Amino acid sequence: MNAMSSFPAMIVRPLDLADRQACGLVDFWVRHQPGATPFHLTGWSRAVQKGCRQKPHYLIAEELDGRIGAVLPLTAVRSPIFGNALVSAGFAVGGGVLASEHAAVAPLVEEAIALARQLKCPTIELRGGALPTDWHVDETSYLGFSRPLATDADTELLGITRRQRAEVRKALGLGLDVRVGSDAEDRKMHYALYAESVRNLGSPVFPRALFDAVLDELGIEADILTVSKDGRPLSSVLSLYFNGSVMPFWGGGGRDARTWRANDMAYYMLMNHARDVKGCTRFDFGRSKAGTGPAAFKKNWGFEGKPLAYAKYALDGSAPRDINPLNPKYRMQIALWQNHLH
Repeated sequence: MNAMSSFPAMIVRPLDLADRQACGLVDFWVRHQPGATPFHLTGWSRAVQKGCRQKPHYLIAEELDGRIGAVLPLTAVRSPIFGNALVSAGFAVGGGVLASEHAAVAPLVEEAIALARQLKCPTIELRGGALPTDWHVDETSYLGFSRPLATDADTELLGITRRQRAEVRKALGLGLDVRVGSDAEDRKMHYALYAESVRNLGSPVFPRALFDAVLDELGIEADILTVSKDGRPLSSVLSLYFNGSVMPFWGGGGRDARTWRANDMAYYMLMNHARDVKGCTRFDFGRSKAGTGPAAFKKNWGFEGKPLAYAKYALDGSAPRDINPLNPKYRMQIALWQNHLH
């Protein structure tokens, strides 16, 4: 696969994700690009392949002298309920076209379309990054929540809205224990709480192998924070660290998490851990759908939502797939999945 004919100044090629030396060079480039996310790292694509058996296709656009102009991590996601799509990036909230050269965007996108045809994926989805203007662009469905971390724990607490601050103060007085790590026990506690929480929401539960693979691939750039009471895990979150920012990505709480305010404790302690131990300066609360409870929850923590731009392209010219949970069709598919469980 090589796109040279229409754009002679650029060569687009797939990256061999098993070539650790080549991947290291790409990761080095990624870390120095404005707008990069942990989902652009080659380790994320390998983790998705190992954990979910979804085929990654990492494309690179290079100038004739070999300098990287843009990258696009793609995953061929196949689902019997939600259909097939070529997604950038798989199981992520970001990871679209990352470019240092504007001239590299068009050939990279053209090659992605050719790849989708080859893989028989009817839809391509780009989550952020440089978006093609002639695709279906959605800037209203999702909001991103991110802000700087305070310089110390007390100031961090004051940055939270009064109502939420009161909940955190209560949590701090309940004798809860906090543990951070990524060993077998951390992983076991986290997955049990995550699976319980997600299952209660009626959403598909990702395999534990995905979380294990992410922790293994990202190393010190990922860990698990778990809140317990008298040895009983209540809430746990798996976070990603990238370029001075922490992102709580997969989390969940047990039946008693709300009673003990364990989720409030988890996020506040993660802010302090990220600043004091990891040297982070920013907290990325991830994305939420506009107008939902999770979006309101993040606003209570002192975060203002900013619209995220995603782009979709249907190869046959029809409307691209829409798996937003607020979509009635999606709710029907979730119901089918839930019935399949019982």
